[in-house]
Amino acid sequence: MNTQAHGTYQRWYGRRTGRRLTITRQRLMMELLPQLRLDPSANLGDAAALFPSPVDDLWMEIGFGAGEHLVAKAARYPNIGFIGCEPYVNGVATLLAKINDQALTNIRIYDDDVRQLMPVMPIACLGRLYVLFSDPWPKVRHHGRRITVEANLDGFARLLRPGAEFRFATDQTEFAAWTLERMLRDRRFTWVARRADDWRLAPEGWVETRYEQKAQARGLKPVYLNFIRTDVDSP
Repeated sequence: MNTQAHGTYQRWYGRRTGRRLTITRQRLMMELLPQLRLDPSANLGDAAALFPSPVDDLWMEIGFGAGEHLVAKAARYPNIGFIGCEPYVNGVATLLAKINDQALTNIRIYDDDVRQLMPVMPIACLGRLYVLFSDPWPKVRHHGRRITVEANLDGFARLLRPGAEFRFATDQTEFAAWTLERMLRDRRFTWVARRADDWRLAPEGWVETRYEQKAQARGLKPVYLNFIRTDVDSP
């Protein structure tokens, strides 16, 4: 699949659909999603205008999967506005069901390639960004598809204000090392780890996803990397 962003085409490699949705979830996709979907062509300059109640900050999760982490954070922090990005239709439908069940009003959804959304979002609009257990694309020839390639780090740095957090987690140690290498040479980010437990153990208040639980059941040990956006503008 090809996606168009700012006049150029960026190829999408991930899966978009899975098993057939239930009637209830099909209805949520038709009725609730249009109310929560972000439109990149609209004016996104006022984050507070995206939500029915005032919010103190804006946080984003790229690749929310089935939405367990996103929903738990939104319920825990009702004063924060959340943007969840996920092109996988079944994951979006599952998130919508959770939002509907819990009557959450502080989540907005972008159900397409996040590379189309990031350039039209306001500079320094995010206080936190999550990238959790994204596809590691383990083959060397596919590393350019990873979410933490340099071009995407430019987008993250543009959106995160100085002092904001970038939280990354994976159960693939090679992917973690690959990402850490690129983050450490980028002066716009500072790794906050001071001891091994800072990346071996989940941070306080961590929300486990089903994917994470399955990985641990297979004997995989997640790596948790936390970075702070510095006030440096060049990589």
